Amino acid sequence: MFKRTRLHKILILMTVFLVIGFTFAGIGCVDKEGTTSKEGIIVKGSDTVLPLSQAEAEEFMLKHADKSITVIGGGSGVGIAAMIDGEVEIAMASRSMKDSEIEKAKQNGIDPLETTIGWDGIAVVVNPENPVNQLTFTQLKAIYDGNISNWKDVGGDDRKITVISRDSSSGTYEYFKEEILVGSEYRQDALVQPATGAIVQEIAQNRGAIGYIGYAYVDNSVKALALDGGEGVFVPATQEKILSGEYPLARQLFYYTNGEPQGLTKEFIDYVMSAEGQSIVSEVGYFPVVQ
Repeated sequence: MFKRTRLHKILILMTVFLVIGFTFAGIGCVDKEGTTSKEGIIVKGSDTVLPLSQAEAEEFMLKHADKSITVIGGGSGVGIAAMIDGEVEIAMASRSMKDSEIEKAKQNGIDPLETTIGWDGIAVVVNPENPVNQLTFTQLKAIYDGNISNWKDVGGDDRKITVISRDSSSGTYEYFKEEILVGSEYRQDALVQPATGAIVQEIAQNRGAIGYIGYAYVDNSVKALALDGGEGVFVPATQEKILSGEYPLARQLFYYTNGEPQGLTKEFIDYVMSAEGQSIVSEVGYFPVVQ
């Protein structure tokens, strides 16, 4: 319950921050005399890493009232591009940087440094009323590339499958395409959603829908399927199975900086990697690097 309460609290705070313009360019707050009263940095990118970074920033700022950590989503590609352009101190990513991104960074005088801050499992989710409880990678690929369009073809009801995907700026989109589609393209009628929360909401309301989300977003409104990646054994999406390596869709979560972090950037990342920071990783629903 604590993990879900914290996550839901963070999602609500994220909405409020967007409405009131919480993201203030990371340059600190200015007092009436025009002097900077807070040192600040911007953390931007992956919507998967977003709730984790929000939780880390919240706790960090409680301990350091004179410092500001602004956290913005938008997708891994968006965050990496902002880091390459020198607009943010930290890019959040749920995938590794592409060679083309690294090359562009070098052209801009940016030296990307990757830090693994946690692990995540990708859950394939359906409506709780869907009788299907498991899929093979082969079946999942056929659903997402357009070769299967009815649940009856995978042991379910005679019902059209509504396929939901993240948008192309998402690291989760890239990871799922690489691991499941393996060279094929997403079907053209896939319903593209800009954020994970929208996928959860759609599936909760649509008995025929299927989507993929970070494990931390799984709640009672959706059902996570057991998956067989080719070993002949269906493995459920649980913390135990993800940490053991048995679950076939697990990945690292990253922060990217321009070279070795300095100043407040280093201070914040050091906090995330500390015992306290890594306990927050667990609380939010991901898996710590530091055991």
